[in-house]
Amino acid sequence: MKQTDVQALLTPHRKITGISAILLPFNDDHTIDWEGFEGHLQRTLHAGLIPAVNMDTGYANLIDEPTRLEVLRRTHTLTAGATFIAGIFVSDSPGEPFDADRYRYGIDQVQTNHGTPIFFQSFGLIELSDADVVSAYETLAESCEQFLFFELSKTFAPFGRIYSLEVYEQLMCIPNAIGAKHSSLHRLPEWRRLALRNRIRPAFKVFTGNDLAIDMVMYGSDYLLGLSTFAPDAFAKRDAMWAAGDTQFYEMNDLLQRLGAFTFRHPAPAYKHSAAMFLKIRGMINHNMTHPDAPQRPHGDLEILESIASELRHTLKDCS
Repeated sequence: MKQTDVQALLTPHRKITGISAILLPFNDDHTIDWEGFEGHLQRTLHAGLIPAVNMDTGYANLIDEPTRLEVLRRTHTLTAGATFIAGIFVSDSPGEPFDADRYRYGIDQVQTNHGTPIFFQSFGLIELSDADVVSAYETLAESCEQFLFFELSKTFAPFGRIYSLEVYEQLMCIPNAIGAKHSSLHRLPEWRRLALRNRIRPAFKVFTGNDLAIDMVMYGSDYLLGLSTFAPDAFAKRDAMWAAGDTQFYEMNDLLQRLGAFTFRHPAPAYKHSAAMFLKIRGMINHNMTHPDAPQRPHGDLEILESIASELRHTLKDCS
């Protein structure tokens, strides 16, 4: 794309749709901190963001089915009719066939609890040919009222795949596909998807999953981020500034991006431990534990996170 094409995507004063992946917090004994989960979910709703549960931030690939169902049940109760997104994760291995029935089972669980499903990729899905990938999504779409889909970099998971722009266009044109999360961690493919969306189906939502470039919202992306779970209040404030044309947007965005650059460094999946530490520093959960099988950050990160949290507190106060 030419620089002029990118500049043409800029959309000032746009209302941003923010979806925040909810961290599933743990107690010191590695049991789930349900009180912390519910409090975090409620704060996200109060901020005006749409919660997304059973995502990577909620250890979708590590939790068992009873936990997944309990997350859905509690989310259904707390959202009280408000929109929420929930991940459909199918665990498989390289070489296994695409298992539509297991995806349908997950769809039924989510829709029974009045959530909107988003499809994680799986080995069985990403190993299909381009034509069969499109056919697979069309098959799953028949079981959904509405749905979102994922494109996931292998930086996050080995079962991820970034589709060709041609495949993306066909998926985008499935009538009840309302949006897609793009997590390549690169701007150019996302800009290309935005230009395609604007030309082909303007109502379709391109949700950036680029925690290293959260200013993609300036170009017309909405977002479904793990980073926003660190500070849903700050993200909501930033989004309102963009809609209002408030130049304080840039200061808030820069601070949140500094947090993202630090916490999503290699290995990226360890950001969940960073999130737990940051939320504990902010007094929003009681422990900074993670799922026992999740990667950890060094203890020394706390000093840097405390510094960013302090700056964020002052920035929020100045912007109020």
